[in-house]
Order: sequence, then C-alpha cells, then structure tokens
Amino acid sequence: METRKRIGVLTGGGDCPGLNAAIRAVTKYSIQLGYEVIGFLDGLTGLMEGRYRHLDYVMTSGIIDKGGTILGTSGVAPQQVEARSTDVFRNVEMLGLQAVVIIGGNTTLSIASRLSGMGLPVVGIPKTIDNDVKETDYTIGFQTAVQIATDALDRLRSTAESHNRVMILEVMGRDTGWIATCAGMANGADAILIPEVPVDIQELCKMLRGRYESGKRFSIVVVAEGTSLPVETTGGCGRPEAVSKTLERIIQERTGLESRTTLLGHVQRGGTPVAYDRSLATSLGVKAVRLVEEGKQGHMAALKGNQIVSVPLERLAEGIKTVDLGLYHNAEIFFG
Repeated sequence: METRKRIGVLTGGGDCPGLNAAIRAVTKYSIQLGYEVIGFLDGLTGLMEGRYRHLDYVMTSGIIDKGGTILGTSGVAPQQVEARSTDVFRNVEMLGLQAVVIIGGNTTLSIASRLSGMGLPVVGIPKTIDNDVKETDYTIGFQTAVQIATDALDRLRSTAESHNRVMILEVMGRDTGWIATCAGMANGADAILIPEVPVDIQELCKMLRGRYESGKRFSIVVVAEGTSLPVETTGGCGRPEAVSKTLERIIQERTGLESRTTLLGHVQRGGTPVAYDRSLATSLGVKAVRLVEEGKQGHMAALKGNQIVSVPLERLAEGIKTVDLGLYHNAEIFFG
C-alpha cells in the first residue's frame, strides 16, 4: 500500500504582509507533489497543542493578496516549546508528517533550529518586517513595510511644509533600523536615526535649526523605535516614553521649532502585500517544499542575490542582521 505523504506548515511570531502568499505556495506546490497539507493554527502554539486544519486548493485560492495569516499566529518563548517538545514530537508523529515548514522571524526560526537539533524534521522560511534575519537578503513583509512607511513620510512632508514644522515619524525596528533607513532614503528624509548609529542630539538640532535659517522651513526625521538617545527618555509621569516623543520635546526645547510626532505602529504589519513580497513569499514557499523533497530538513529557504538558496538553520544562532552601514551612509549624504 502506498505510504501517505504529509507536510505541515505554520506561521509564528508577529504577522506581516505576505504570509498568506507563502502558505498558498507551500500548500499548492505540496499538493502537486502528492502531499496532504496540515496547517497548524496560531503558530507554534497549535503545533504544541495539536490544533490544525487540512489545507487544500480551495482554501488557499484568492489569498495571495491578503494581509495577515489564515492560520493565525502567536508569540511563544523558546522555553515554552522546549518544555512541551514531547507534545510537539507526538503531534508530528501522530499526523505522519514528513516535515513541518515553519514561517517566522528570528525567535521562531531559532526555535525551529532547536527542534531540528532534537530530531524534528523542519524547514524554515524567513519573514519579518524588520528584515533582520541573517543569511537572507530580504524577508517576507519588509518591502511592504518600507512602502507603507515611505507613503506616510510623503504625506507628512506635505503637511510639514504647509505648517513650517519638524515632522518625526517613528517606525518599527526594536533592534535594527532597516525600515527607517530604506523608507527615509526613499523619501529624502533630513535625518534618519537607527539603533546601529549613535545619535548626536546637538548636531541634529544644529542641522534642523540651520535648515530653518537657510529658508527650508520644514524638516522630516524618521526614527526606529529601538534607537537609543543620550538623554532622559521618561515623560512627565516618570514612565518611559516613545523615542519619537522624546525627540519632539528635545527639538522644540533646543531649536524653538514646532515639532510633531507620528507613531506608525501596527499599520506597518497589516494590509495588502506589495508585489515584491508576494513574489518572494511564493519563491521561498516553493523552495521550502523542494527542501523537504530533497531531505534537507534543518535548512531555511533564503534569498541571496537573485537566487533562492538553502542555508542551515543553525547559522541563525550567530545573531541578527544589522543595517549595512554603507547603505546608511548613502542616505546620510542627503541629510539636512
């Protein structure tokens, strides 16, 4: 009797545009190769608890342009998964899975690597709007987030110019400044502040004041949420405040220029993915299934140059991918 082939798929960590495109690619290509596809609900939580649904052509048709994830997602700490690894292995064995395709960012993929080291057949797909996963040029969701942030900066520019204001946009990026750098460069921002580059408040204020006095009566500043400032970052109630609010307060105090802050927040993670993210997610999904077919469990599908390649998941333990300072300095040429 022919052995039934099955493959699992899940999305873990924070959502981002392009997840459904990846689920679609994994599902449809797997079915073409003779697999049944099991989608675990709510990320690694579903894998631990054995909550899943069968995926087919009908369920994954018409979702390539949809934001979010039809499977749901959740944030889970590595210790939680390790504590329930017996449940994970039992569920995978019970379902007869040849492998589980895990779509996630750094934390989720690090868990995938640990599970692989314990003997679970897993393959990874990198996704995060932060673009900070090592061993891949881009992650699913990043290009859409950059476009959303750029659109916001373009809109802020027109109102900043109308009211002679300094407009500060805070974007996501707790550990790295990829969104801030790329969106700021695309908009021609007057200053880009990121975690990778020390901030000189005095020079920033001097530049902004200089712009105003030279006849440029407005300025655009974009800052990543994880940027450290060499000043007190608590608000009037003594609680930590958003880095953009601290900047607004300092700029107004030191330059006398009217400033306003916008926190873009979760808007960056939602909505329709741009064409690039749909294409990238599709290509990575296909590669992940091929890795399963080739028996290359413990690997991640990745983009290197114009090629979709595979890299060992264990390499992700080397840390996160920070902003290329050469790219940042290209943007810096046009500051002020």
